[in-house]
Amino acid sequence: MDRVVDIADLKVAKDPNSTLVTYSLGSCIGVAIWDPKTLVGGMLHYMLPESTVSPEKAKANPAMFADTGIPRLFRSVYQLGAQKGNLVVKIAGGAQLLDDNGTFNIGKRNYVMLRKLFWKNKVMIDAEQVGGSISRTIRLNVGTGRFTIHSRGQETEL
Repeated sequence: MDRVVDIADLKVAKDPNSTLVTYSLGSCIGVAIWDPKTLVGGMLHYMLPESTVSPEKAKANPAMFADTGIPRLFRSVYQLGAQKGNLVVKIAGGAQLLDDNGTFNIGKRNYVMLRKLFWKNKVMIDAEQVGGSISRTIRLNVGTGRFTIHSRGQETEL
């Protein structure tokens, strides 16, 4: 059963029959985390790096920003029994779309913020596909941990 993670959204699941999926990752970043021992998975689709640009939006929807959404994602899987030491972490997105001159560099800034947060919290990334100029759809099967990226009619497993 697919559970769709919308833009600026996160979902967690403990059902091994669930697949978490998010569409249209351009400059946004998708973070998928999975605990192979407890079969708990979670996915976040965040849009912007820092909540300081709009504290009121961050309060209403923490999943919109890396600095509020990433901690919320990890806390949510821990509440379902996942353990930090077991987590497999995979990410995708951070492309440069509709910004040919690199004026805003949202994708790059999203990725830099993620790396800072992960470094500070001693979280290792197991696999990633970031950057470029393509849109991506990602899926995480909660029962198996299979993580796939669909882009330009091709599927890649990380």
